Amino acid sequence: MDAETRDHWWWRPGWRRGRSFYTWHFLMDGQPELHEFVKHVRLALDELPMFDPIPIQWLHMTTQGVGFSDEVGEQELAALGAAVIRRVGDFGPLRVRLGPLCVDAEGVHLPVQPSEAVSAVRQSVRDGIGEAWGQDRVPEPAAGFFPHVSLAYANTSGSPLHPIRDILRRYGDAVPATLTRITLIDLNRDEGMYRWRTIMTAFLVKDQVEL
Repeated sequence: MDAETRDHWWWRPGWRRGRSFYTWHFLMDGQPELHEFVKHVRLALDELPMFDPIPIQWLHMTTQGVGFSDEVGEQELAALGAAVIRRVGDFGPLRVRLGPLCVDAEGVHLPVQPSEAVSAVRQSVRDGIGEAWGQDRVPEPAAGFFPHVSLAYANTSGSPLHPIRDILRRYGDAVPATLTRITLIDLNRDEGMYRWRTIMTAFLVKDQVEL
């Protein structure tokens, strides 16, 4: 188990200021139980300067990357999106639980349980990318996916985690969430926070439309 924080905001390979990344995420809007839980946890997180709490509007579940936006053309993106939309429409709503809260080196997060259905949607997204681009261009490993919703990211390295875990131990509940869509976003991290614009939405129920 990790013993100290590790700054989450180091520049990973390929990233630089001004660059953004296309990726499929489950966005956490429309999840009232989660939002209420986050408000309570925020009372404690605000007292922990080594973490940057994530505002409710930017909560997300990282799922499957696509590529840097300056390396993917509009036609490529459209073909990929159409293939993904065709493949995920039969899953139906996914009813999951988020939690209990965990603290690791780079942040505070809620694991997703059960994870199998979310992993299956991710595999369908990967299959859609492979259909549009070829299997050799599907980014990121298929194995090792750990679905979770982060609540805060570490902004410094070297802070002991044991006392932080003690402080946050009282937030041990799991909260329900219903996932009905996965979203292709254009993600930016210039300001020490993940922000995005929506490119397209793939619903898990066929013929569903955004209201």
